[in-house]
Amino acid sequence: MKLGIVGLPNVGKSTLFNAITQAGAESANYPFCTIDPNVGVVSVPDQRLNVLKDLYNSKKIVQTAIEFVDIAGLVKGASKGEGLGNKFLSNIREVDAIVHVVRCFEDSNVVHVDGSINSLRDIETINLELIFSDMEILDRRITKTTKALKADKTLQGELDILKNLKETLEEGKSIRTMDLSEDEWKFVNGLDLLSSKPVIYVANVSEDDLANDGADSQMVAAVREFAATENSEVVVICAQIEAEISELETDEEKLEFLETLGLEQSGLDKLIKSSYHLLGLISFLTAGVQEVRAWTIRNGAKAPEAGGKIHSDIERGFIKAETIAYEDLIEHGTMAAAKEKGLVRLEGKEYIVKDGDVILFKFNV
Repeated sequence: MKLGIVGLPNVGKSTLFNAITQAGAESANYPFCTIDPNVGVVSVPDQRLNVLKDLYNSKKIVQTAIEFVDIAGLVKGASKGEGLGNKFLSNIREVDAIVHVVRCFEDSNVVHVDGSINSLRDIETINLELIFSDMEILDRRITKTTKALKADKTLQGELDILKNLKETLEEGKSIRTMDLSEDEWKFVNGLDLLSSKPVIYVANVSEDDLANDGADSQMVAAVREFAATENSEVVVICAQIEAEISELETDEEKLEFLETLGLEQSGLDKLIKSSYHLLGLISFLTAGVQEVRAWTIRNGAKAPEAGGKIHSDIERGFIKAETIAYEDLIEHGTMAAAKEKGLVRLEGKEYIVKDGDVILFKFNV
C-alpha cells in the first residue's frame, strides 16, 4: 500500500511525515521545502503477532507495511505547471490513496501561502488542480474515442462514460464522488485520473483541539462536512504531538505519553486504520517456528489470491487452505486443541479470507 501525503505548503505535511516514518525529511517554515518526494516505510502494528509469537515460540515477527510518500506542496496553477505542479501531479499518480493534510490550527509564527487560515479553501485549491489535470486527460481521450467511433460503433458506451466524467468535473466535483457501476469503475481506474483516487483528509490541529478529536473546532467540522459529501475519511492529528511521540524510544513510553494527553491511540494508528478501511484491506496471518507474519490483501479476496501474496506458486498450485480464526486459536491455546473442537477448517478455492484468519496453505506445483 502506497499513500501520498499532499497539502498546501506549510500545513504540516513534512512534520507529519517525519513523525510517522522517522525518515528525516526536511521540514521548514517556507514553501516548497519538499521538492523531491521523500519515501518512508512504516510497519503496521498488530498485537496479534506478538501473541502468536509466544504461542508458536517463533524466532521473529514480520509485520506488513505501508509506504508513505511526502509529496511537494502545491499552489494554485499546479495543473498549468505553477510552482512544482507537474512534478507534484506525476507523483500523485503513483499512489493508491491520497493523505490530504489540511491546516486546522492558528499560529502566527507559521506563514500560510494564501495569507490566512481557511480549511475549505485549502481543500478546494488542491482538489481543483486535480480536477483541471483530469479534464485535460479526458479532453484528449474524448477526441481520440470520437474519431475511433466512426470505424467502431461499439465505442459509443465508452464515449458516453467519458462525457459523463467530464460533466462531473465541470461542476467542480471529483470523480470519486460519482455513483458508478463496478464495470464503470474498472474503466475509470484504467484512465489514471487523479480525482478518482480515494482520500483521507488529515485535520492537523493544535494540542488543545486534539484531546476531544477536534469536536470544538469549526475548521475540523468544515472538513468533516465536506468529506462526507465524497465518502472520504477524516483523521484528526496534531503533527507536533506525533513528532514528540516519534522521539520516544519504547512502546511503553509512547503509551504513557498518550495517556497523559488523554488519548487512546497515536495519529499514526488512526491513519493506518483509516487507510485500511478506505482501501478495503484486511490482514491474514501465518504462523510457525521460523516466523509469524501479517499479509495485507483486499477485503473479499479468495484463498488462492491470498496465497499468491506469499508466493505465486501457492496461487498457481493451490489445493486447500487450513484455516482458523485468530480468536478461536487463542481461546483454545493450540492448533491441536482447536482441531479437537472442529474449529480448524480446510477451505477451497472459493473461500473468502477473513481478517485475522491464521492460514496454512497446501499447494502443489
